[in-house]
Amino acid sequence: MNHWKLLSGLLGIIILISGCSKEKTSPAETSQAASESATSKDAEMNTGNEFQLAIQSEPYGTTTDGQEITQYLLSNEKGMSVNIINYGAIVTALYLPDRTGKSENITLGFNSLAEYEKKGPYFGAICGRYANRIAEGKFSLDGKEYQLAQNIPPSHLHGGEKGFDKKVWAAESFSEKNEVGVRLSYVSPDGEEGYPGKLTLRVVYSLNNDNELKIDYTATSDQATPINVTNHCYWNLAGTGNILDHELVLNCDRYLPVSDIAIPTGELAAVKETPMDFTSAHKIGERIAQVEGGYDHCWVINSAENQPAFCARVKDPQSGRIMEISTTEPGVQFYTGNFLDGTEASGGYDKHGGFCLETQHFPNSPNQPEFPNTILKPGKVYQQTTIHKFSVE
Repeated sequence: MNHWKLLSGLLGIIILISGCSKEKTSPAETSQAASESATSKDAEMNTGNEFQLAIQSEPYGTTTDGQEITQYLLSNEKGMSVNIINYGAIVTALYLPDRTGKSENITLGFNSLAEYEKKGPYFGAICGRYANRIAEGKFSLDGKEYQLAQNIPPSHLHGGEKGFDKKVWAAESFSEKNEVGVRLSYVSPDGEEGYPGKLTLRVVYSLNNDNELKIDYTATSDQATPINVTNHCYWNLAGTGNILDHELVLNCDRYLPVSDIAIPTGELAAVKETPMDFTSAHKIGERIAQVEGGYDHCWVINSAENQPAFCARVKDPQSGRIMEISTTEPGVQFYTGNFLDGTEASGGYDKHGGFCLETQHFPNSPNQPEFPNTILKPGKVYQQTTIHKFSVE
């Protein structure tokens, strides 16, 4: 009997201590602990710490008009991972280890869907129907003049007021033996943003164990229409600070000089003995002061028999991270984040906080017939591929 009393007493003490312990944890502390746990789990998933070729998905939020958005998480065996949402077909993050194994996000972006819905710098998005500028927002096709939005007066930029970067795309993930990815598709109706023809576009992002992020684009249209689609990732291979010490090589002997409103003059100028010459490695900031406003020009990629052709190589000496780009496109727009200003609209990133290498056709091609053709006709297929390969040394 005494033994039972003793056990009961001990049990009571244990319950009392347990109860007191629970009372010491406030609701706020509980919420904080749960938040930290969720953040830790998300970071582990996003940084590829699972080290396997895999794809996962998770809810990313709801648009202002009530559409659910999904984020797809691609990872490989080398610790690289890529996050993509079906709003704007945006790459929201890309995590890559440095030479010490430390993984960091090397792309610029916002922290929420609500921020991506606002007007911004096109972080990570697919831009179109026509990426880059069209002079005065107009062009003529088959004897008819079309007027587009002049959303960067007096020019048209990246598809208009609500380009492909502001659309919800249909998406499906896939997992194969040697790669994982997501297929995104969007149907742009006839007359959208002033463009003729119903355009059906598919963009496929895929990741393999060679640290290659490949972007395949295909499109068809029921009417003749201009098309020039690109991805607008901002890169910072250091993961922080500015990109002026990054070392850049461009496989480009020529570039397109522009007017004071960034419209190509039509000349394909030689880069030799100018600050535009990156045929051998130069730090991005080495000669940037000699270029009014900073770099924001289209370079002509040297032609090659084998496609996709080598386009660019960038190295961050501090982290050892390297990005090499190859593409089937004729040009690459090199932009050094000149308009980032540290404000909320710029994601808090300062000037030169990231750079873009947008593989594409030349700006204003619909109005400059000497440039490579950008008109997609019915019965024809628009097709292009760009590969970003990452490594460390």
